[in-house]
Amino acid sequence: MDNALYRNGIRVDCGTAVSDLAGVRSRASEPGDFVWVGLHEPSETELNTVATVYDLHPLAVEDALMAHQRPKLERYDDSLFLTLKTLWYVNENDAVETGEINVFVGPDFVVTVRHGKGGGLHDARLALEGMQKVLAHGPSAVVYAVCDQVVDRYEEVAEELVIDVDEVENSVFASQRTNDSERIYILKRELAEMRRAVLPLRDPVNRFATGAVRGIDTEAAPYFRDVADHLSSVTETMDNLQELLTAAFEAHMAQISIQQNDDMRKISAAVGLIAAPTLIAGIYGMNFHRIPELAWPFGYPMALTMMACSSLAIWIIARRSGWL
Repeated sequence: MDNALYRNGIRVDCGTAVSDLAGVRSRASEPGDFVWVGLHEPSETELNTVATVYDLHPLAVEDALMAHQRPKLERYDDSLFLTLKTLWYVNENDAVETGEINVFVGPDFVVTVRHGKGGGLHDARLALEGMQKVLAHGPSAVVYAVCDQVVDRYEEVAEELVIDVDEVENSVFASQRTNDSERIYILKRELAEMRRAVLPLRDPVNRFATGAVRGIDTEAAPYFRDVADHLSSVTETMDNLQELLTAAFEAHMAQISIQQNDDMRKISAAVGLIAAPTLIAGIYGMNFHRIPELAWPFGYPMALTMMACSSLAIWIIARRSGWL
């Protein structure tokens, strides 16, 4: 995607093509010079070519090519290998999509390998090129810019999840009946996906912030502390959302239980309204010669009156009890 030489915090025009890896690398001849190579979903051949030019460790190259790694920081000889998960939110599906960025960091180079649609680093590169003082920290500045952009996307995803959780809470406690269990499950699953990206990244960022990583400029520590603060904020938001979703699910199940009890009361009242007249009709419908009021002219109206009165009595009792 890009291949640039930086000197004293300024991008140097080498007059070479972006694909000329060895040509750009050879021009990093002065103290403090470094090259930033950006790749997007490279093939095995392309990544092996970069690995040959920059002498990347084969295990790290394999991890970067597979792109299914847990966020981590590893050291290989004089270079570092950092893996970050990128996140972006698809509002239509309440889905958190993931990608991956692998960063090779050496004394005079940075190679970023990006997988997935999200996490484009072009804007981060442009922003960093506009901060000469920060870029003068060398490869450490690139690591900061990548981490900062990734964590900023985490915050955006967290804000979207906050909106969705608020919607679920309003729906759970709404007066009309709703079926929120499926959406609660989806949000909990997406929150778990986000936690898998965020939580493992805290340790590397905290190590950067304390200057405990050899190869990362200690003067860049304040910038990483800012990233660590944002990462802590995202972690707190995730913990709060997890608790809210759990509470919302429990409240939803309680609402379902209450609604079922209400339904059973209404059904019982309806059965009572039908059972009493049915009992009376059953008795007076028996085919016996000596049944009471069989020869009485007012027997039939009396039976109808008894049916109506029994239903009315049951309706009044059920109404006062709140069953209807």
